[in-house]
Amino acid sequence: MIDKKEFLTKYNIEESELEASALSWDELTAICEDYIQREEKLRNIGKDFVNDYLYDIEKAGIHSYRYRIKAPGHLLEKIIRKRCEHFERFEKIDRSNYYKYLTDLIGIRVFFLYREDWIYFHKYITSVFENNPDLYVEDRIHDFDENEAHYYIAERPKVYRRTGDSRIYDEDIIDIRSDGIYRSLHYIIKYKGYYVEIQGRTLFEEGWSEIDHDIVYPYFKDDEMLTDFSTLLNRLSGMADEMSSYFRRMRSIKEDTEKAAEKAAENAAGRGEDA
Repeated sequence: MIDKKEFLTKYNIEESELEASALSWDELTAICEDYIQREEKLRNIGKDFVNDYLYDIEKAGIHSYRYRIKAPGHLLEKIIRKRCEHFERFEKIDRSNYYKYLTDLIGIRVFFLYREDWIYFHKYITSVFENNPDLYVEDRIHDFDENEAHYYIAERPKVYRRTGDSRIYDEDIIDIRSDGIYRSLHYIIKYKGYYVEIQGRTLFEEGWSEIDHDIVYPYFKDDEMLTDFSTLLNRLSGMADEMSSYFRRMRSIKEDTEKAAEKAAENAAGRGEDA
């Protein structure tokens, strides 16, 4: 049995927020207990997904990856937060269906060295999974596919872009969301009866995101000093991404120049022999 007071303190939730969610503590406890029973299954599904689709990182077009399943406490925290923010959308969530509402019980991160490399992973993931807009989920209960053998992309792929990033994304193949400071690809895959959320970021973006999530989000979003430092770190990570892309362009130009010089030298040598 999870201790209510300890939980509220740990996740910085006010009693009034719990009341606003209109979820009884007994129901939340039942959700937690059900989830704990599913944890091992979810962990194995995540492992299977990685082994089946991401183990060959070169084929997947990524630098590296990692995966996790959601911690029980974070699950309850998210349910409470979602009920407070979007009550009508999450009104019917309970112990019997919460896994149909939450798409990130199994979470996978894929990483790129360069921000432009997102397109390689996008082409890969949309080639190995059915990407039919008719299958995109709108109603979490009505649209849930009970067929565990049906694997497909359950939402239109989307990207939260930084200001100035629009040139590297194609709105015809991915939904572009403007955020300003945050860059991340999002894919929701229906796999073996559950949703798997894939987020794609550069290594620099992931570094900032992990620090921001550990220190600021979601408990200190209103702390001006912490958010200012996080914003500064975010800018530095953005500059690092820009510099990485610039380095690669410089290398490409250098290689092209050297190849052109070699070809010119070969042509000149050939003309000399003909003479």
